[in-house]
Amino acid sequence: MNADPSGDRITIFTPSNADEDNTNPQNLTVKEIVARLPADQFQVTMICARRPDPRLAVRSNTELVRWTEHGNAFRLLGRCFYPQPDVYFFPRCGPLDRAFFDLRRFLPMKTAVVSYIVMMMNQHTSAGMVGRSIAESDLVCANSSFVAATVAEQWGVKSQVVYDGVDRRFFFPAEQTLGWSKNPVVFYAGSFQPRKRVELVIEQAARWPEVHFRLAGQGPNLDLCRKLCEAKNCRNVTFLGHLTQAQLGGEMRQAAIFLFPSVLEGHPQVLLQAAACGLPCLAMAVYCPDYVLNGTTGFLAESDGELEEKLDLLIRDSHLRHSMSKAAAAHSSKFDWDNIARQWALIFKEAVARRKERSQSCLQAS
Repeated sequence: MNADPSGDRITIFTPSNADEDNTNPQNLTVKEIVARLPADQFQVTMICARRPDPRLAVRSNTELVRWTEHGNAFRLLGRCFYPQPDVYFFPRCGPLDRAFFDLRRFLPMKTAVVSYIVMMMNQHTSAGMVGRSIAESDLVCANSSFVAATVAEQWGVKSQVVYDGVDRRFFFPAEQTLGWSKNPVVFYAGSFQPRKRVELVIEQAARWPEVHFRLAGQGPNLDLCRKLCEAKNCRNVTFLGHLTQAQLGGEMRQAAIFLFPSVLEGHPQVLLQAAACGLPCLAMAVYCPDYVLNGTTGFLAESDGELEEKLDLLIRDSHLRHSMSKAAAAHSSKFDWDNIARQWALIFKEAVARRKERSQSCLQAS
């Protein structure tokens, strides 16, 4: 699992997990980028706890550092200083990131920090390490135009918009669309956190007992949702638990509508995954997701009442579902990982150039 010497390549360290079964959206993003970075231009170090993504395991320019039961922050911090990487990519909120930023203030470092902001910023979400990474990075990127606007509003920092893509190995339309089905399957996928408001999906299931609702994911509100189903006698709801990417794509191709009532997001990849599988998406307009074209590939509701109204419309109108399904699949093709990885390659090069220029300016000033 050790990589070849980097030579003149740009070296990148990222505190991201390379495990094949890790479906955290941030880790999925990094795996897709690293799998596509030119091996003759970049050398990457990542973390690996179990079986790595096979695309990364065979890359000579990718080193996978084993995650152990104890001492990871201290051991990985050494990787950030001996030798120093050219780029520290996608800092998170853990002890490793805090220690790196603390030491970076006092030690001379060539390392450029490239942050990727994937959540809308407000006074709560921009606290702590997230805000610090925005303020202290050499280059800040955001995963949607809306997220970039909130970064500018909260921090006065201009960020470059780089969308996430969709993994076509798992997310693609069914050969025969289910949009014409008389009683379409309504699907939800995501964590069961309060901000996701999965309870609203249960409420809709109670209103439509003849329609099957399938819910994928896990989290602190899962038991609450199960109890709500029992209280409302919802026999048309199935809880699927955590799904692999392959399983998630398969479930999406068996559904006809994707319902996502979350109100606090960045730019959720699951909306793009659903669109790539040909699902009309129902989401909230508050975070302005570019993966949904309102009225064309799905609906962006301004209120819970409108969300319910549009769900009723899609359930009743098979022709609308069918046309939105085709439009959603076509729209998803604009978010191609190969093109996005090329964007990131340019960003890493720009960050290194900026860091070098800043270091030279400091030397001249001294």
